[in-house]
Amino acid sequence: MTSDEVRHVTEVRVLAALSHPLRRRLMDVLKVQGPGTASSLAGVTGQAVGNISHHLRVLGDCGLVEEAPELARDRRERWWRPAHRSVRWTSTQFHDDPAESAIADAAESLTLEHRTQKARSWLAAPETEKQQWGTSAFTTDTWLHLSPDELRQLGTEMGELLDRWRDRPAGGQRQPVFVYVYGVPGQP
Repeated sequence: MTSDEVRHVTEVRVLAALSHPLRRRLMDVLKVQGPGTASSLAGVTGQAVGNISHHLRVLGDCGLVEEAPELARDRRERWWRPAHRSVRWTSTQFHDDPAESAIADAAESLTLEHRTQKARSWLAAPETEKQQWGTSAFTTDTWLHLSPDELRQLGTEMGELLDRWRDRPAGGQRQPVFVYVYGVPGQP
């Protein structure tokens, strides 16, 4: 990544691009495995190279991925990487327009399903894999009494905590681990 910043999405077309399951997976693969070509990404995802190229162009047009020309061995080879460390948005900023609001709400719902599916995949993992990780995998929840400002502060602190762990190199016993945190108002 050339940028370590968080992309704050303000355009509904970017949310629409992110809402496609294959594009979301491509973003994940590039974040976890590093830059890739359409061919290498096709191998990881089991998709056709042409299909991957199309979706990379869509993500590129939205500024979500960028080319990494310094990795190319020749002018025909195109490498891609995430343009930002992460992408965030607030659906309420799109509520002035009913069509944009519907897209933003759908994007949030699809994002939640994408994240939940990661946890479901772990629950369905082979017992041998679960034994390897022992009690390391975790889930936790709690009820807090917070103001909107305090919830925002908690989110910032959680992001800082995850950032401290984010850049550890892979290898040895280190494998990709998906962590997500939600803090939302609710009632028991």
